[in-house]
Amino acid sequence: MAVLDIVKYPDQRLREATFDVGEITDDIRQLVRDLIDTMYSLNAAGIAAIQVGRLERIFVLDGKVPAGGDDNSPPLVFINPELVETGKGLAVAEEGCLSFPGVYVDIKRPRWAKVRARDLDGNTVEVDGDGLLGRALQHEHDHLTGKLMIDLVGTIKKEVIKRKMKRWHADHDGEKPAATTPSLPELV
Repeated sequence: MAVLDIVKYPDQRLREATFDVGEITDDIRQLVRDLIDTMYSLNAAGIAAIQVGRLERIFVLDGKVPAGGDDNSPPLVFINPELVETGKGLAVAEEGCLSFPGVYVDIKRPRWAKVRARDLDGNTVEVDGDGLLGRALQHEHDHLTGKLMIDLVGTIKKEVIKRKMKRWHADHDGEKPAATTPSLPELV
């Protein structure tokens, strides 16, 4: 089990361009295992490779995120995901992110999303859903395009987030971040 360090805002690595994965190699399989281990160790709903400093277009979601998922549901793996479609109106809900520890803000997003990607076996999969799944698909896909939750809020909330992150870094830099226990609806 490898739990990787999370890249925290305002680290510019979160804005770097990601690249498509060609062949699914042992290195890619290991990265996916490490992402899953990291996600579960932090009790997160999902995580993108860029959040651990890797530039491959990969994200994973906890198997409990889709409606009907439970503790026995395997995590969902998205390699080279593309956001195919969103819709069914807009919804505002609170989001959190491992790259913004302790920060939770209301984000307006489409209620529903569909993502097409490859799974760990190289098969093309399409996953769609509303509610938490739709939000998680959009949130994690955003990470792979350099978009962060701070980009989806107004000027005042941006400044509040920047101040919170400045305080977080002042309190934690130089220390290994402690595992947090966000509830499942919080995204990463």
